[in-house]
Amino acid sequence: MQDLNYIIGVFLAIGSGILNNLGTLVQKKVINDRPVGEKVTRNLLKSPLWLFGLFLQLALGTVLFMFAIGMIGAALVPGLMAAGLIFLAIGAVKLIGEKLNRAEIIGIIIMVVAIGLLGFSQLNLVITINNLLDSGFINRVIIFTVILIIGSFICEILQRKKMKFRALYLAIFSGFMFALSNFWVAPLVAVFSNIFNGSFQIVELTFFIISCIILCLTNFCGLLKIQQAFTSGQASNLIPIQQTPIQVVPIFIYFIVLVPIEIYSIPLMVGGVACILFSSYLLAKRQAQLEEIK
Repeated sequence: MQDLNYIIGVFLAIGSGILNNLGTLVQKKVINDRPVGEKVTRNLLKSPLWLFGLFLQLALGTVLFMFAIGMIGAALVPGLMAAGLIFLAIGAVKLIGEKLNRAEIIGIIIMVVAIGLLGFSQLNLVITINNLLDSGFINRVIIFTVILIIGSFICEILQRKKMKFRALYLAIFSGFMFALSNFWVAPLVAVFSNIFNGSFQIVELTFFIISCIILCLTNFCGLLKIQQAFTSGQASNLIPIQQTPIQVVPIFIYFIVLVPIEIYSIPLMVGGVACILFSSYLLAKRQAQLEEIK
């Protein structure tokens, strides 16, 4: 039964990734079709097509994401969701007319290999009530959260000073926000049942409120920054770059926040991270070349 739940969780995570990237393609198309010089946030909320893309991401995609988190944990799900990059690459070419060169295709293939390595590692981050009652765990969570926020602010500063790499820094900023969001889903899931059946402790209620606030803010900022990145970059390049912190951060969650890990997972995990970084390098290099042309 446990194996069946794991398999179902894997497919739900992949399905969530596909819906997320389909929503991204729809949003990118709307941004491409906007009048030249129009601010990216001005009329998006008035566009039914853009709102449909948002619905695919934040409604349908999130439902599958939450179920997957409950079945296989928060560390593995982001890696499996990256399977949607295959769908993104095909859709970017067929639906919105983007072009992929050999290096970009290799980069996407390497990302798929990374997904496989992370999947076979069966990394599983499940936060329990006992974790939330541990002061050491709480301190590590605070430090980890602050580090990601600082990283995001650094990207914001750099994207304003280095216009050549603006889209890249915005995509990484967005990735930091969604990585933080993915992490804080786990405490929310841990306290959810106790909160709604009335048997919660103060620390559980505190984590519930903080999780809800962080999820709202990080998802809003992540969505806003990737839309801004789309104004000067290809979705087929920027989304894999955005995925870099989303994929790598869960590894640090293990070593910094949760600590325990199976020995056999380490080589698969390291291989997956190496593939992700190399893939991101290829795609980032190409995106920088495209911005130079502009």
